[in-house]
Amino acid sequence: MDKAAQAGGGSSSNSSSRSSSRATSAGSSPSSSGRGVLSGRTITATSKVDGGAAQKQVIEGSLSKYTNLIQGWQSRYFILDFESGILQYFVTEASKNQKPRGFLSLAGSLISLSDEAPYMIVVYSANGEVYKLKAADSKELQFWLTQLQACAKYHTETKVMAEVEGQQKNLVNAIESLSGTGPLSALDQDLLLLKATSAATLGCLGECLHLLQQSVYQAGQNNKTVMTESIMDWHGPKSQSTENLKNGTFSSLPTTASNLTWPMLSSMPKDYQIDQEHETGPPEAEDELTDTEDNEEEDLGVMEDQRGVILHLISQLKLGMDLTKVVLPTFILEKRSLLEMYANFMAHPDLFLSIAAGTTPEERMISFVEYYMTAFHEGRKGAVAKKPYNPIIGETFHCSWDVPKEKVKPCRTQSACMKAKETDIAQESTNESYKVRFVAEQVSHHPPVSCFYCECKEKKICVNTHIWTKSKFLGMSVGVSMVGEGVLKLMEYGEEYIFTLPSAYARSILTVPWVELGGKVNIICAKTGYGATVTFHTKPFYGGKVHRVTAEVKHMPTNAIVCKAQGEWNGTLEFTYSSGETKVIDTTQLSIIRKKIRPLEKQGPSESKRIWENVTNALKSNNIEAATERKHQLEERQRAEARQRASTNLLWKPKYFIREGEVWVYVNPLWKAQ
Repeated sequence: MDKAAQAGGGSSSNSSSRSSSRATSAGSSPSSSGRGVLSGRTITATSKVDGGAAQKQVIEGSLSKYTNLIQGWQSRYFILDFESGILQYFVTEASKNQKPRGFLSLAGSLISLSDEAPYMIVVYSANGEVYKLKAADSKELQFWLTQLQACAKYHTETKVMAEVEGQQKNLVNAIESLSGTGPLSALDQDLLLLKATSAATLGCLGECLHLLQQSVYQAGQNNKTVMTESIMDWHGPKSQSTENLKNGTFSSLPTTASNLTWPMLSSMPKDYQIDQEHETGPPEAEDELTDTEDNEEEDLGVMEDQRGVILHLISQLKLGMDLTKVVLPTFILEKRSLLEMYANFMAHPDLFLSIAAGTTPEERMISFVEYYMTAFHEGRKGAVAKKPYNPIIGETFHCSWDVPKEKVKPCRTQSACMKAKETDIAQESTNESYKVRFVAEQVSHHPPVSCFYCECKEKKICVNTHIWTKSKFLGMSVGVSMVGEGVLKLMEYGEEYIFTLPSAYARSILTVPWVELGGKVNIICAKTGYGATVTFHTKPFYGGKVHRVTAEVKHMPTNAIVCKAQGEWNGTLEFTYSSGETKVIDTTQLSIIRKKIRPLEKQGPSESKRIWENVTNALKSNNIEAATERKHQLEERQRAEARQRASTNLLWKPKYFIREGEVWVYVNPLWKAQ
């Protein structure tokens, strides 16, 4: 109870609030000094940055405090010290240098609004004491509420996290101190699991608290400011088409997922700058034979001896850690390079060529979306999650496809597809086909940038893509962001389609790992004004379906939806058109056109299958030790070559791709030959 002498009831509309700070804990940016008026009260703020020192802020001002039934609301002078997390109050401002009438520690406190009285705040402290406070008006209410909540949250998180981190550290130290002479050792699988799960739990807790803090702060900011910028501004990869689109009539486009935007390449090390001496094109395809390998991975769980290795690795990682430089165990590797996996996205080249067969811009965009949504199931072979080889710098992969001409036609509806299928059967005797060529190259190691280019000269269609993979540890799963963009060009129509790629996640890495895709990607054609949003939905923590994907195709100038799609990217997809017609595509029933590659003995020393031949053979024979040794030799060779180039200031020169501004482009693309 406040036993101070009465100093007048009601709210203190004529008093002042003062703030002195180095950097506000509520997230407001530092300033030299300022003075403003808040609900009739004067607030003075002085801020300075002290070389990254701990935040300190003191806020002073008058509020009404509820004392008891007899005395009611009394005006009191409050001081909030962010550094200590203490809220204290005095009878008047003049008495603030004396002993406070009362104080509360905000660590662990709950601060909320109350409808008992206008502009009322209630502070529930961790020790059970309650302060009922009242501001003069809504603006002052919001100001004090924001500051009190920010201070309470900061000290609660600091206190809780410090205690939890200390306990987790003690646990790890206790486990690692085990000598192994007794019944337990530091490498006992149950103890390794305990280390891994405790570290993951601690990381998740910290991340959740951080997200909560961001949400509360953002809510406070939204209440104080008016949003004047459109949230529909395009933040995706920049190209000539997207810049024209942004500067033209179609400036409001769906935002791309933040983890898919292509970063500036200007910060790339000079080691990866390129001069203009390049190969003119990939090897000819005369010697290529149909690839008979299915790349299926056994759907087995992690073996018991392998589980211990993974546990030990996980116990050393932190949530959100970049896995680019982490050496992963060889037994989780897939028996192909990442460059070859990109080629498997072209397993339906007939659908790819059908984009150019569309007779209208709308039909071509819808055909692109159909191809895009069906491209991932073959690229991600098998249900078990394994990691392709990380390509070494200079590694290349070449292949081609022979696509029967009768298969290349847009199928707008289910009935049209059935007629096309009957036509295919009637024309099976024809041997005419289109040639589709593919070349991929690893143009950089740090960051790991892969490029691939695919073209069909007869159909005047090509696609150029550059991708930077970023892997992160997420507790009991691993996330891989495909950062970059692709550009599909239809020379016959002068159209350019910009697209991004979803992220991939390896879940349940301690048992039977499985893969899911996630994130929102965009497909934009600036010339026609058509755009599409494709969303890969990750499975909710409880319930829900796996591998869900939805899509929407719009004519941007009119905002008219011309097509919607839903289903599973590795199962059945249903397309619904604005006319009311529908079409169903079962990806498991789509015919696969096998790629053609040259025999191993005719491949060059920098081609994927030659580079990884020894590792692949060892994995096929289940000789993990030999595979690990061969992989280590390749990595050491790559490091030695990088050191050699650095010592001689020799710049790396990719064979097939050049850097143009912020993107990587194939050296001899189809559009340059037009």
